[in-house]
Amino acid sequence: MVSKIVSTLVAIAMAAFMGTGLAFADEDLAKVGEKTFKRKCKLCHEATKEKNKLGPNLVGIIGRKAGSVEGFKKYSDALKNSGVVWDEESLTKWIAKPKDFIPGNNMKGFPGFKKEKDRTAVVAYLKSLSAK
Repeated sequence: MVSKIVSTLVAIAMAAFMGTGLAFADEDLAKVGEKTFKRKCKLCHEATKEKNKLGPNLVGIIGRKAGSVEGFKKYSDALKNSGVVWDEESLTKWIAKPKDFIPGNNMKGFPGFKKEKDRTAVVAYLKSLSAK
């Protein structure tokens, strides 16, 4: 009986510890994504301020309809009419190869992130901002 209780407590402690590790991993991934974003995206997009640049701001992008930032006038009809609502999956596909995900969009100067680790990190960063 005591051994069963100890085993259960050990399993609970391990699960809690592993969950904490995942939270740290997500936080670390978001930090890597922030650095990648600053290197590759910040020239055209703001992620922390509602300020449009060459591209729209990305504040609160998770859950937002594509082509809907108020005050941004340079959206293509293709993006505005895509029906896409940004989530992790759609953002990952978008930043992998925008011209393939939504043909006819205006993001012609950005070919996409070739490396999956960059896509995953940038999406984690944007998601972390939406969670705040």
